[in-house]
Amino acid sequence: MPGSPPVAVVTDSTASLPVDLARHLTIVPLTVVVNGVQRYDVAPDDIAHSSVTTSRPAPGEFGEIYRRLLDDGAEAILSIHISGNFSGTLDVARLAAAEFAGRVEVLDSHSTAMGLGFPALAAARAAHEQKTLSAVLAAAASAIARTTTLFYVDTLEYLRRGGRIGAASALVGTALSVKPILQTTDQGVIVREKVRTSSRALTRLADLTVEAAGSGTVDVAVHHLAAPERADLLANALKDRLGDRLRAAYQSEVGAVVGAHVGPGMAAAVVHRVDG
Repeated sequence: MPGSPPVAVVTDSTASLPVDLARHLTIVPLTVVVNGVQRYDVAPDDIAHSSVTTSRPAPGEFGEIYRRLLDDGAEAILSIHISGNFSGTLDVARLAAAEFAGRVEVLDSHSTAMGLGFPALAAARAAHEQKTLSAVLAAAASAIARTTTLFYVDTLEYLRRGGRIGAASALVGTALSVKPILQTTDQGVIVREKVRTSSRALTRLADLTVEAAGSGTVDVAVHHLAAPERADLLANALKDRLGDRLRAAYQSEVGAVVGAHVGPGMAAAVVHRVDG
């Protein structure tokens, strides 16, 4: 039996990992501020009708986690987080990591939800195979390159409020007549397609996800915020169309931090190409 992994893997709560998978990683909780009160969770109705902003962890919180993991026997740490285009979490992690003389590597997932979760899981698998920090880092980076995150929002207003809209900002003025399908990239959020109705958006979201899957084996995650029926429709469509190529499927509602930026009605699909 192998001993404890030499590399510990840290991520944050925006990864939307299923509980049975999250136990293999150390997860830093991110919070939101609702009407001036810091909270770890928030109802969709609060997002729609309250003043909601995100709150990144303090450097000391990351430092305490890194120190505990190293004191408990880890030789090194890979800390992989929500895109630096969406949150200051990455900068805080890097600031904390600088105190540990090269024993902590921080990696930008360029995404969130299972767009972050799939690379974090790839890193955890490599760590449990007793691989070195450089090999664990390479496994995570490879998974990032093989993961595509696509999502639909009812309105761009929440992304605009949070300053996370990037290249999609040109659509703000026509938001009422355009239903955008968006993608997370290393440059931030970009527009993949514009359609006229929410039902058409879900159909095209499925189309683009299948296109991104390619011809090999894939894992898929479907997310939503206060739109379980949309998530069900999308998940069922992807299962039907991907068939035997679908290795694993996950479905969940996003947490408070992601929810604050996308708003109620959001539906997303994250596809991880297992075979590259």
